[in-house]
Amino acid sequence: MNKIYKIAIVLAGLVLVLPSCIKDLDTVPIDPDVVTSATVYDDPASYKMVLAKLYAGLAVTGQTGPAGNPDISGIDEGFGQYLRGYWYAQEFTTDEAVISWNDQTIKDYHWQTWNSSDVFITAFYYRIFYQITVCNEFIRETSDEKLDERGVTGGLRTEIGQYRAEARFLRALSYYHALDLFGNVPFVTEENEPGAFFPEQINRADLYDYIETELLAIEGQLIDARANEYARADKAAAWMLLAKLYLNSEVYIGQQKYAECLTYCNKIIGAGYTIEPEYKNLFLADNDNSGEVIFPIAFDGIHTRTWGGTTFIIHAAVGGEMVPADYGIDGGWAGTRTTSALVNKFPDETGDADGRAMFFTEGQNKEIEDISSFNDGYAITKFRNVTSDGAPGSDLTFPDTDFPMFRLGDVYLMYAEAVLRGGTGGDLGTAVGYVNTLRERAYGDNSGNIADIDLQFIIDERARELYWEGHRRTDLIRYEMFTTSAYLWPWKGKAAEGTATDDRYNLFPIPSSDITANPNLVQNQGY
Repeated sequence: MNKIYKIAIVLAGLVLVLPSCIKDLDTVPIDPDVVTSATVYDDPASYKMVLAKLYAGLAVTGQTGPAGNPDISGIDEGFGQYLRGYWYAQEFTTDEAVISWNDQTIKDYHWQTWNSSDVFITAFYYRIFYQITVCNEFIRETSDEKLDERGVTGGLRTEIGQYRAEARFLRALSYYHALDLFGNVPFVTEENEPGAFFPEQINRADLYDYIETELLAIEGQLIDARANEYARADKAAAWMLLAKLYLNSEVYIGQQKYAECLTYCNKIIGAGYTIEPEYKNLFLADNDNSGEVIFPIAFDGIHTRTWGGTTFIIHAAVGGEMVPADYGIDGGWAGTRTTSALVNKFPDETGDADGRAMFFTEGQNKEIEDISSFNDGYAITKFRNVTSDGAPGSDLTFPDTDFPMFRLGDVYLMYAEAVLRGGTGGDLGTAVGYVNTLRERAYGDNSGNIADIDLQFIIDERARELYWEGHRRTDLIRYEMFTTSAYLWPWKGKAAEGTATDDRYNLFPIPSSDITANPNLVQNQGY
């Protein structure tokens, strides 16, 4: 892997040269064909182009796509895609997903046997910090000082201020992923001049404070909830990230922040989002029409071609006796399935009672004797590249299906959990009502309604409602069920029936390559 702090950053197809020995970033090269930060922003349209690159960093892998000129090197380009790396870490490590492939160390995720040399952990770590690096550059180049130097005024300056707030949100999102997965990490902001240096390590509690401070600072600068262009961050996206930060604060800093979590859940709920009437529509090729999605990672079969993201999620789930055309794709990759632990959380596996039970069972064994066999474990049919009318997406290889990173259904369940954990600003009756709203959608009537809830019910309901949406690892850690014997699932700890693992696996290791390269870094405990 290239050392992320020294790489040349490619933004919107324009190379911004970040020299290690020239402090003046406004130096213009002799070659007029070389574009630097001194010239790229001469065109007012460039600001939005670069912002688009920041959002694209969550979806695509480089400047060519689906392969060629990757943002990070050292691994197959598809494996290095942001969402794919995050999904691996959040899903393969839990009861919700296994994979039959034998690519390098991929099965160590489910077995919870990874180490600091794991190539998939390393790839996602560098992907996070690549994203942070490009956000830092944009934030640096949109400061008041820089805009004054360029004579930017009026409406354009106002727009750029909004873009800058969005870039700060995207940076906070990536730092949140670093906080959640790695804990104590290298820390750089726009205040650090680009070049060759060894970033200092920030401890988890201080990083938590930084993310909270950033989100609170930009809250008033972001466009109002539901008023921005689709797939761009608005106030509700920041509220959602704050709510998640507060819900998990006992894990991150050892302090309860459930009242604060409820404050931001209430803001989102009051912002006008609506529950999608049909659960399945949240995961189809036209899910951009849903009023439930708060912040998606957007994909398009023509313009965002990648072997990661929903391309991976949809193709890898199809195999065995499944017909690829039913899922709007030209072929399945026969990779991912789920464990019986998830299946057993539903009243039946057919989906006749709870429609969220989207399992393909024909030719599949419910129990997994051999993780390497696609036919062991039920397949998941949740994500598809077809529209709500049944039409295929614009391309049969690269789906149009967006990934709903934040949505209202999650907010309802966060509200309920925060109330049960003693947070003020909410009440149990309202929490039960929110849960029943989701269950009425799932059951098609009130036959699934419940009169009372507890924390065990909520963690199980989060699995039923949110499986394969990138929440499970974080949820299980919050419930102290991830590594402990309090909850076991097939092949946890590399045992068929599941076994407890070491608590060090609640955090991923800092990659050994970065530990070696940066003398300021200390490895996470146990690695």
